[in-house]
Amino acid sequence: MANKVTLTINGKSVTVPAGTTILNAAKELGIKIPTLCYTPDLPAWASCGMCVIKNVDPRTGRARMARACCTAATNGMVIVTQDAELMKARRTVLELILSNHPNDCLKCSRSGQCELQALAQEFGLRSVRFQEILKNQEPDASYPEVVLYRNKCINCGRCVEACQQMQNVWALEYNGRGDKTVIGPVGGVDLAHSPCVHCGQCAVHCPTGAIMSLNPINSVFDKLADPTLTSVVAIAPSVRAAIGEEFGFKPGTLTTGKIYAALRALGFKYVFDTNFAADLTIMEEASELVERLTTSGSTMPMFTSCCPGWVDYAEKHYKDLLPNLSTAKSPQAMQGAMTKTYFADKIGKKAKEIYNVSVMPCAAKLYESQRDKSMKSSGVDDYDMVLTTRELAQLIKEAGIDFANLKEEAADSPIGAYTGAGTIFGATGGVMEAAVRTAYYLVNKKELGPIDFKDVRGLDGVKEAEVTVKKGLVLKLCVIHQLGNVEGIMQKIRDAYKNKTEQPYTFVEVMACRGGCVWWWWTAIRCYG
Repeated sequence: MANKVTLTINGKSVTVPAGTTILNAAKELGIKIPTLCYTPDLPAWASCGMCVIKNVDPRTGRARMARACCTAATNGMVIVTQDAELMKARRTVLELILSNHPNDCLKCSRSGQCELQALAQEFGLRSVRFQEILKNQEPDASYPEVVLYRNKCINCGRCVEACQQMQNVWALEYNGRGDKTVIGPVGGVDLAHSPCVHCGQCAVHCPTGAIMSLNPINSVFDKLADPTLTSVVAIAPSVRAAIGEEFGFKPGTLTTGKIYAALRALGFKYVFDTNFAADLTIMEEASELVERLTTSGSTMPMFTSCCPGWVDYAEKHYKDLLPNLSTAKSPQAMQGAMTKTYFADKIGKKAKEIYNVSVMPCAAKLYESQRDKSMKSSGVDDYDMVLTTRELAQLIKEAGIDFANLKEEAADSPIGAYTGAGTIFGATGGVMEAAVRTAYYLVNKKELGPIDFKDVRGLDGVKEAEVTVKKGLVLKLCVIHQLGNVEGIMQKIRDAYKNKTEQPYTFVEVMACRGGCVWWWWTAIRCYG
């Protein structure tokens, strides 16, 4: 039991691993301690004070208040999580926060999914004793996909910690001191002039409506009603496993057929699946990998290029390694180009007569759709609207569609069909596995066989594996997810170039967010409570 500690919480004994916080020890007993700044995927920094508890000295009976999120449990501790004094302290903290927060919940896009609102309901707050003093600060809408509504910011610091500690981007910082603190880019610049890479982790971790996307999603209904436009929509692989949670399904439930049905019920004429384009990306990346391996002097290792957050990060931090990026567009970008060129031609329409919508897991895809002229391969915008999973759920609800009871339907042909390789794109390691299997087939003209790439799946920040394609050709693979894990691997590659030694890897997959696209949504749901 050397690595265990035993303590008492509210009169109940519990034994937990050494280093466990009071917050998590209480959870073992089914005791809930309220939190606001705390999130399980970041180290606690005890900003808000909602999780105060009492640490009682068993010898004297004297108690001192501590914050449960960052106080480690020790042997013999006696903890009280609930009494009149603690309730008063928590209510005071909550009232002080609300006195600086706009009272416009009914118009806020986070209404019903706001942690501050949920706490106010749990504590039964119907009035605030303190004078209302609002910040009256202008929003930063320089990036439509990541807008800072500073009036709604409660200075909890989640976005800053996610941006700095998780992602190593450092676009957000605490500016000023005390009640003058403003969270935003250093020096008061806007996000468009900061190191922001559009990954959206700040928005995912925000407990209120202070960081959201500015996406005119209600214009979708107007476009669908326009008789001069032919409406087309495509969904990303991760959407099928994520959206069901918005409608009461168990997390991770596949609702692919219901999504197709819901999109038709909304009014879309053609419903496609971005898995089709994921298959195209796999073929392109695998072919490019084989070509680089078999062509003397090719730039190695090759990096994946399907995550726009990672590509933007590479452009800002690793300009010397940009030739290592695959030249293949992302599945979304390929699907858009195919829809407004190949498919438009098949149905006898001009590109401008197609209203093309993409449903993606993250805000970075909105940025990608407008990033440069390569996203206008059809002569006009390849995508007219990019919706996140949550925004599609909102449209379905607004349209009064009973998602749970919809009969399943199939995607349209010819660009709705796909293989299982495209499906695993949404998980970290999925792009790598699909591309390696395809490269193996291109070289050997036979399938790789039932090998489970356990070494490149899972939630470790960096994973490595080796696959023998043929005698004398071994692929050294590296999978990275979460941008904060990129620097060490890139430095190893730079060192190999500098020292003119063998590169440590052949193929490197990078996803900006922890766990890949599926985890982006999972984290959003959990952080929003």
